[in-house]
Amino acid sequence: MDFSWTPEQDRLYAEARRFAEERVNPAVSERSEAPYFGEREWRLCGEVGLLGASVPTRFGGGGHDALTVARIIEGFARGCTDAGLVFSACAHLFACAMPIAEHAGDELKERVLPRLTSGAWRGANAITEAEAGSDVFSLRCGAVRDGDAYRLTGTKTWVTNGPVADCFIVYASTNPSHGYLGISAFVVEADAPGLTRGPHFPKIGLTGAPVCEVRLEDCRVPAANRLGPEGRGAAIFRSSMDWERACLFAQYIGAMDRQLDDVVAFAKRRKQFGRSLGRHQAIAHRAAEMKLRLDAGRLLLHRACWMKSRGLESTLEISLAKLAISEGAVRSGLDAVQIFGGLGVKTETEVATGLLDAIPSTTFSGTSEIQRDLIARGLGL
Repeated sequence: MDFSWTPEQDRLYAEARRFAEERVNPAVSERSEAPYFGEREWRLCGEVGLLGASVPTRFGGGGHDALTVARIIEGFARGCTDAGLVFSACAHLFACAMPIAEHAGDELKERVLPRLTSGAWRGANAITEAEAGSDVFSLRCGAVRDGDAYRLTGTKTWVTNGPVADCFIVYASTNPSHGYLGISAFVVEADAPGLTRGPHFPKIGLTGAPVCEVRLEDCRVPAANRLGPEGRGAAIFRSSMDWERACLFAQYIGAMDRQLDDVVAFAKRRKQFGRSLGRHQAIAHRAAEMKLRLDAGRLLLHRACWMKSRGLESTLEISLAKLAISEGAVRSGLDAVQIFGGLGVKTETEVATGLLDAIPSTTFSGTSEIQRDLIARGLGL
C-alpha cells in the first residue's frame, strides 16, 4: 500500500492552501455586512481551479480524479477561513457541474460547463422538497412533456447557491407511477420564465453559503436540457452524491487540521495552575482524540476516493468516510470549544464558527442515519 502523494498532488494542495490564505481570505474579510459570498470570492475560486477540478479539461476544468480533487479541496479548506464559501464551491462542482459533465448532451456541455468552471456562472442543485428530505425521491415537483420542451411545476427548498445561481439541476417526476424510476433531471437556467426564488434564509453554520426556496410555475425547459433519458434522474442524483460525499468532506479534513493546530498552539501558550494547558492530562487527551478523528477520517476519505477514481464500487466506503468525518467534526468542534474555554464560546471567533459549521455536516448529503442504513446494507443486512 502506498500512502504517499504524487508531486503534482502535493503541488496542487500547496497552491490551493496558499491561494486561500493570500487571496481569498482578504476578500472574505472585506465582505462587510453581506450575508454570503460575493462575486470577487467566487471568481477567485474559479481562478484557482476549484470550481471545475473534476470537470474534463476540454470544458475548462482540471480533469482530476476524485483523490486529487479531495486533495485540492483539503488544501483550500485548510487555508480558507470561510467554510460556507468552500461548501458553496463544492455544491456547485459536484451537484451541478458534474451531472452536466457526465450526462448532458454535447451542445449543452459546450455552452454551460466553461461558464461554470470559470466562475462566470454559479450552479445549484434543486432536489429537496418540504416532504422529500431523506426520502429524497418522494418528489411532488412534476415535469410534463410539451413538444420539444417540458413544463416543470413545483417548489424546491434548501437550494444551496439558490439566491445567486445562474443555472439549476432540477429533479422532477416525469412518470409518477414509476416512483424513483420516473424521475428525470433538467438543467434550468435562472432566467427561465416561471422560475422564481425566495429570500435567502439564515442558518446556524456555513453562513457564507446562500440558501433559498425555488419555485417553478409552468416553467418551460427545452427537452435538450434534460440530462440523460427520461427516468434516469435518480441514478444521476446518486452519481452526484457519490462525488459530493466522497470529495466534499475533504473540506472538513482541512478545517479540522487547522483547528487542531490552533488547539495545540493555544494549549502550549495558555497557562493555568502554574503550567501550560497541554500539560494537564484532561486537555492533552482531548487533543489526542481530535488527532485520532482527523487521521481516521482522512484515511477513510482517501480510501473511498481512491476506489472511486478506479471505478470500483465504493458506496460502503464513501458512507463510512462521510459518517466518520461529519460526526468527528462535530465532536472535535466541541472539544475545541472546551479547551479554549470562555474564548471558545465567544461569537465570531474561529473556535465558535468551526463548531457551528460542523453541525450541518451530519444532515446534508444524507443524514448520519441514512449513512448508517447504507453501511448496514453494504454489510448485507
